[in-house]
Amino acid sequence: MDLTLHNRTPISSTMNESVTQYYRCLERYIKLTIADPLSKEEGFFRFGGEGRCYGQLARDRPSPIPNGKLCDVISLAVTENGITYLPFDVTQVVDNLRLELYSKNSLHDETLLDSILKKIYYLIRPLLPGGVRRLLQKARLSDWKTLKFPSWPVDRSVDILFEQVLLLSLRSQGLERIPFIWFWPDGAPSCAIMTHDVETAVGRDFCKAVMDLDDANGIKACFSVVPEDRYQVTNEYLDSIWKRGFEVCVQDLNHDGRLFKDRKEFLVRVEKINAYGKQYGATGFRSAVLYRNQLWFDRLEFSYDMSVPNVAHLEPQRGGCCTVMPYFVGDILELPVTTTQDYALFNYLNEYSIDLWRRQIELIMEQHGLITFIVHPDYITKSREWNVYKSLLEHLARLRDEMNLWIPLPGEVDRWWRQRAKMTIVEDDHGVRVEGEGSERARVAYASEMNGKLVYTVDKKG
Repeated sequence: MDLTLHNRTPISSTMNESVTQYYRCLERYIKLTIADPLSKEEGFFRFGGEGRCYGQLARDRPSPIPNGKLCDVISLAVTENGITYLPFDVTQVVDNLRLELYSKNSLHDETLLDSILKKIYYLIRPLLPGGVRRLLQKARLSDWKTLKFPSWPVDRSVDILFEQVLLLSLRSQGLERIPFIWFWPDGAPSCAIMTHDVETAVGRDFCKAVMDLDDANGIKACFSVVPEDRYQVTNEYLDSIWKRGFEVCVQDLNHDGRLFKDRKEFLVRVEKINAYGKQYGATGFRSAVLYRNQLWFDRLEFSYDMSVPNVAHLEPQRGGCCTVMPYFVGDILELPVTTTQDYALFNYLNEYSIDLWRRQIELIMEQHGLITFIVHPDYITKSREWNVYKSLLEHLARLRDEMNLWIPLPGEVDRWWRQRAKMTIVEDDHGVRVEGEGSERARVAYASEMNGKLVYTVDKKG
């Protein structure tokens, strides 16, 4: 069924911008608009591929739940005179997914009983043996296999949607290819970052051993430090990280799980958090237990955040941003957590190999995305867990050496992504090139169609 175009609307600048910002391609290649009025209600639907969308829809009814057979509206997209008419707003759908606006199981939608039980848990948590804590946590998350959305073990809905839209743009204008600025510097196929959340004094005191192992594999990491209550954060400790070429970011305030519970309390706490960031020289932030409300991130005075999981089935706050690429939340760059935390791997899944991590790496690299790890120094002090982490580092080092996987610090990703967002791609008689700060590391890439799918090729030279 085709959309009728009797109610033609102007080309949507916001829709076009969301696509051109993702790809950093020229505006003239992207001409999108909405053909018909959208439904009042929002819901789930498909737009080709494996990903799910969430938003208002024209000419069909979205589903209130992500389960079951969802309507696929790819056939409702039509082209006319180089313009692609869509049955939904791309920007709305992308924002709904990235910002987790689709989720009805968020931190702020929890029941009164859930809130009370969580408060009690955090009050008595220091008194509970580790085995008891793990049993309680595992019981709470026992339904994780029943969750159908976001998709486990990696959800790429946002990225698949952008691919589908770019493919339609190719077809609508009769183009063989569209040039854009490649996602990573020097033509790297993907990017991986290692982060270490330091939760206790035991973890703090084990950081030197972790840095030694990281250095042995040629990998630098970011250490997320809790400023208050958990352990003493001395200048000597911070210097021991910075002087070795590693990075420090601020992890919450006191790790009590209540940062985003109350707006008034959040505003009090965030002032202290921002002050600690300046004191530590930290440009990045991560919330405790990955609790989050992205609509409040504007009060954080950091350049980047690392609090949003790609898929949060094994996190206390469910949801997920459904992308493996960095994205801006206002002025803050979000570096999503795209792999399973070590704590969940060991304690919820009872896995002591890197098989799941390898699978997640494979899926993310297929999308040319960001591979983000959280490995706690606190939880790898024993030989079994230590050897798992050692195997992970060796695997990442092989991918770096054999496939040119880029493994920088989070701060380096932040700088690159901000530079890329300001670069421009130029086409003239001399060919195609990239201009702007950092462009010496940028590469021109081309999107084209092969066997009905979008494929990328990357110039080897800048």
